[in-house]
Amino acid sequence: MAGPTTAERGERQQESSSAPPPARRLRPPGLRTIIILAVALVLLGGGGVWALYGSQWLRVERVSVSGTDVLTPAQVREAADVPLGSPLISVDTDAIEARLLRKLPRIDSVDVTRSWPHGIGLKVVERTPVLIVEKGGKFVEVDDGGVRFATVSQAPKGIPALELTVSGSGSSAASLRRFGTDRLVREAVRVAGDLPAAVARTTRTVKVRSYDDISLELSGGRTVAWGSGEKGAAKARTLTALLKAAPDARHFDVSVPTAPASSGS
Repeated sequence: MAGPTTAERGERQQESSSAPPPARRLRPPGLRTIIILAVALVLLGGGGVWALYGSQWLRVERVSVSGTDVLTPAQVREAADVPLGSPLISVDTDAIEARLLRKLPRIDSVDVTRSWPHGIGLKVVERTPVLIVEKGGKFVEVDDGGVRFATVSQAPKGIPALELTVSGSGSSAASLRRFGTDRLVREAVRVAGDLPAAVARTTRTVKVRSYDDISLELSGGRTVAWGSGEKGAAKARTLTALLKAAPDARHFDVSVPTAPASSGS
């Protein structure tokens, strides 16, 4: 049997020479390389831990305060009691927040953040009074959640006074037993929050006799029977219309907003 011709052998050699070279197998790293890499990782990790906890580079040197109005930054810093000189990474921001809320009830919320490389930031939101309660010659501030958060010697300007005039008998006493003082205070706050801006500026007192019997005393001796805290938006619109329609009236009743009334002059 005849072997391959010279032409066939040439074609085979050409195909063999044009084929890609066989892939080289990657050798796994040797033991020495593994040891070197492991040591490098340990050194890097140890250096990072030392930089965060042991060095003087990343320690608390200052505490910044923002958002205060009545409170001073110094009061906030003192209550926060941030451990100056401690590693910044180790500062317990949750504990600082809890401390501030406990020591300074005027603070509604606070955001405690790390400000690398040397600072702690305290962003404060203070409570805003919507009503005040006179007590022993001083004034207790009440916020929009019904929280009594501060006692001051002078009444803040433009804030209505809250009077709880709940009697010990009749429907008033029954209302107190059913809802409790805190709920009645929240209803008064609810009413204050629903007042039109123009009316709120002239409101001197919010009186609460029962859940369904809340009234307002406005400037100039005018009074408003508001009823319960329900349907506040409708009552606000009705009262605004009444004040425009009867500017000389002294008494207004919006307890049933669909059947309002005004009287006196």
